[in-house]
Amino acid sequence: MADFPKYLDLLPVKHVSGTVRLPGSKSISNRTLLLSALADGKTLIKDLLFSDDTQVMLEALKSLGIQWNETGVANEYEVNGANGRLPRQEADLFLGNAGTAIRPLTAALAALGGGDFLLHGVKRMHERPIGDLVDALNDAGAEIEYTENQGYPPIRIHAGNIDRHDLHVKGNVSSQFLTALLMAAPLMARSHDVTIHVIGELISKPYIEITLNLMRSFGVEIEQDGWKSFTLRKGQVYRSPGVAHVEGDASSASYFLAAAAIAGGPVRVEGVGKYSIQGDIRFADVLEKMGANVVYGDNYIEVSHSGALKAIDEDFNLIPDAAMTVAILALYADGTSVLRNIGSWRVKETDRIAAMETELKKLGASVESGEDWLKITPPEHINDAAIDTYDDHRMAMCFSLASLCSTEKRGATIRINDPQCVSKTFPEYFQAFKAISNK
Repeated sequence: MADFPKYLDLLPVKHVSGTVRLPGSKSISNRTLLLSALADGKTLIKDLLFSDDTQVMLEALKSLGIQWNETGVANEYEVNGANGRLPRQEADLFLGNAGTAIRPLTAALAALGGGDFLLHGVKRMHERPIGDLVDALNDAGAEIEYTENQGYPPIRIHAGNIDRHDLHVKGNVSSQFLTALLMAAPLMARSHDVTIHVIGELISKPYIEITLNLMRSFGVEIEQDGWKSFTLRKGQVYRSPGVAHVEGDASSASYFLAAAAIAGGPVRVEGVGKYSIQGDIRFADVLEKMGANVVYGDNYIEVSHSGALKAIDEDFNLIPDAAMTVAILALYADGTSVLRNIGSWRVKETDRIAAMETELKKLGASVESGEDWLKITPPEHINDAAIDTYDDHRMAMCFSLASLCSTEKRGATIRINDPQCVSKTFPEYFQAFKAISNK
């Protein structure tokens, strides 16, 4: 990983342009690693994201006895699948703050039914709820206990026996709970069909689409009744596709596309395009609504713009991570913007609604918030400010954009405290941001 200072000062940037090659998607990377580990056969993974979150998943798989190696080609790994079994039945798994690691591993280890596993992470991980997933698994016959606080990691998974045909999980806290159960379903459906029922409204549906897409690529088909239930027919097993390519990270693309919408462009991001399986490419649709020009290629998206952005009032249930970037775009809009249905921000790396409100106010914006919404009125001038990042990679990347100058408004001098937090998903972010900046 790159070395980072305690803080990073960003001076005002007059214009941006250039091309950015995106790092691999975190969501796809960690899903692909786990599916490769559970599959029959060897999988060559290309363009795997190199970040804190993928490193903890790789180390966890190693602790479970899964063999993998780097091929010598950058971001290319070979994983030897264990065909639905684990070589080791006991492990102490440290998972940092990686929700994409702890949640699917919890379900997979519980579904396998044998062993003794402790799953834990950093302090913030122990504040992120996992109770709805654990309840769903325990109700189905798993034996998972909390070692500290009820409903939160750390958790210990004992030898249980998931023998239910039907599982139920709430859909309104995190889509990762449903993703975890779906990925574990073939381990539960060896002798009978399994149906997973979603209780209430399912948030972040595009992330479920990523999960289903990847499961299909490993030979497993899920039958859907809309977004209310998902059925896996018995006897399906994961089989390696041989080679798995990881798309560029669409959430990371949002910062560079937004930069172009603010400060001119054109900026092209490579690694995602019109055929991407990631829902966060819909962020580009939001940019179009705000007045930017967007061009889609097979493997790129390009944005340019001049003038003030249009204020927006939008439901962001489908793209909650990319919606954070919209909160910064609101500083450059021609009126008050409202971000709705973003309640999942409350249980991310930090309480993102509270953090975003606090830091936007430092820049001079007028901000109101509720349980699942944020209302932002832009300031006449953006204030210079030192931005606290709350050990949250997206806070650091979002607020770097406040250093940009639009045709209507001067960018600020922005100090990013603890810039190292970007290592969670994009260790080279600030280098990439600098590369498109024309001061």
